[in-house]
Amino acid sequence: MATTQTALMATAPRNPRGLVRLLRNLGRNGKAVAGLVIILLFVLSALLAPVIFPEDPSRILDGGATPPNGEHLLGTTAKGQDVLALTLWGSRASLFVGFTAGLLATLVAVLIGLAGAYFGGVLDDLLSLATNVFLLIPGLPLLVILAAFLPPGLGTVIVVLTITGWAGGARILRAQGMSIRGKDYVAASIVSGERPLRIMLRDILPNMASIVMTTLLGCIIGSIGAQAGLEFLGLGDSNTISWGTNLFWATSDGSLMLGQWWIFVPSGLAIALIAFALSLCNYAVDEITNPRLRKPRRAASASAPTLVTIGDAGRESRS
Repeated sequence: MATTQTALMATAPRNPRGLVRLLRNLGRNGKAVAGLVIILLFVLSALLAPVIFPEDPSRILDGGATPPNGEHLLGTTAKGQDVLALTLWGSRASLFVGFTAGLLATLVAVLIGLAGAYFGGVLDDLLSLATNVFLLIPGLPLLVILAAFLPPGLGTVIVVLTITGWAGGARILRAQGMSIRGKDYVAASIVSGERPLRIMLRDILPNMASIVMTTLLGCIIGSIGAQAGLEFLGLGDSNTISWGTNLFWATSDGSLMLGQWWIFVPSGLAIALIAFALSLCNYAVDEITNPRLRKPRRAASASAPTLVTIGDAGRESRS
């Protein structure tokens, strides 16, 4: 028994650096690099917004809506507010909520998925039931109900998005965790007396790095879009400057009806670009981890010499 256990432990394909290796491969992928550059530009613009526009961007000035010009690169709103300032300041709240809610939803999905896959039994049945209930409930109505009854604010939006965003990832992680749970090296760790938390974090989770990364990126995309949708419907804090509230006030001021495109296009385009960048990273993760999506190697050049065998003599000539 001891010999068998030692052999299993020796051949255990643990992958404690799975995430590090994945990040290294992402750095060599063109789609991932392009997506990360776009995300980095948005993050830098959000951090530098107080430096570029130190004054309050929401203050109401005279002048009304003016198209882009030399003084205001993206024009002004109907209240005289600088659109570029609103867009840069809005990225702070939108990115903060999106990344925070996405990270929390992924954390909940990992905990529930791993616990159900590892322990099984009654606990797995209860967690699966809760996951299925949240998957069956329509997401948008649940978001609207929770946002309507909770006090407005960024914290409320983060809590609502976390509650409604973990179920899909938990189901995928549970299925993958159950597959890894049956491996020999996990059984060897159990027999050797390792604690369940250590086994889940050391043996199971590192081998799910790509799925965790994909779940995180998907949760961030969904959180940014859901926050913008809630605030566009007027269910967010209208005093907060974000891309969603910019679209809300643009609609309230009649910018769509009056054709004042420079008021609502920047915030809408920013949401689309950040979602596009995150989708590029998501597709790059799939491309790295899925052999079917990898680019085939270049075929041999047509002009390269080939060997041709002639007859039974076995002579070879170059053509």
